[in-house]
Amino acid sequence: RMRPLTDHLPKPLLKVNGQALIEYHLRALKKAGYTDVVINHAWLGKTLVDTLGNGDRYGLNIHYSAEKEALETAGGIIHAMPIIQSLLGNSECFSVINGDIFCDITLAELPTHLDNSLAHLVLVNNPSHNEKGDFSLNNNKVSRELKNQFTFSGIAVYHKNLFRGLTDDKQPLAPLLFDLAEQDKLSGQLYRGKWVDVGTPERLAALNEECR
Repeated sequence: RMRPLTDHLPKPLLKVNGQALIEYHLRALKKAGYTDVVINHAWLGKTLVDTLGNGDRYGLNIHYSAEKEALETAGGIIHAMPIIQSLLGNSECFSVINGDIFCDITLAELPTHLDNSLAHLVLVNNPSHNEKGDFSLNNNKVSRELKNQFTFSGIAVYHKNLFRGLTDDKQPLAPLLFDLAEQDKLSGQLYRGKWVDVGTPERLAALNEECR
């Protein structure tokens, strides 16, 4: 959907106000106290590695999880789990941010542990391209209803056990999250600040205009 912009550039390297989308995430992670970041990549992955390097310029340690083909949102996390597990230490949870979104959330607001949930989602008001929404939110509990008022932002905290035993083949994340909602094991928070799913050239152009 982003072609021709992504013919020679992966989506996370598309620029907003002169800075790549993923660089906004990296700087926000550093500011929130994160030290290690795992980036999964497939399409034009070498360009990401060559551009971002080992993370020194951002004050982070960047690790890469290469995919022979794009494994989608769940498959990419599962494939990266050996690296993530090696970095977790005594922690059981880790944060994930989609590389093709723009959001000015303060990442220090995310929980560092999950009590009775296996995932914690950051939700936003439904944009025009997802008017039916994904989830509802009641007292920090995420559910699925006939009228879902909120959209999953692509920012979340996951418990490592959510991906235990799953094979790293091509698979989306949404079915896993929908199952968690049914099991009452999905928590969340609503973010009302700036968020854009940079899924089309038009949205990228509009975002650049707003951020000038």
